[in-house]
Amino acid sequence: MSTEKKLTHVNKAGAANMVDVGSKPNTERIAEAKAEVYMEEATIALIRDNSFDKGDVIATARIAGIMAAKETSKLIPLCHPLPISQVKVDIQLDEENKRVKIASIVKTNGKTGVEMEALTGASITALTIYDMCKAVDRSMNFRVWLATKSGGQSGNFVSEPPSA
Repeated sequence: MSTEKKLTHVNKAGAANMVDVGSKPNTERIAEAKAEVYMEEATIALIRDNSFDKGDVIATARIAGIMAAKETSKLIPLCHPLPISQVKVDIQLDEENKRVKIASIVKTNGKTGVEMEALTGASITALTIYDMCKAVDRSMNFRVWLATKSGGQSGNFVSEPPSA
């Protein structure tokens, strides 16, 4: 048995293709992606106090993240459309560390994982926060990573956040 890892979306000729998951069994699959948006202290205070002219930053970003996770197969080439059973986006203000913490959890019972959906949800949540706050804080930046996944043939995966 080879331990060499191969790209699943590229055939022997190097052409991109959608992976055939038709023969795989349906299993419960869960993925959680996380993001952190770093910003000035004053920006977090404006979010906390709901003082943006554009509206409620947290509520808008949460809805954007949920919508994005549901549309992932339309955004990412070769990504399978999935029967998503749940998308949850949790957003927490971390004023001490001048950041907004995001967790995007996606569930399905299907033939392929929901990592891309969780990552898309977390990414779009972070981008929405950036978009709504950029008028007062152009120095914002963020990072996104896959935190956990379970289900399927490859089993469980847990990752620590990348170095800041």
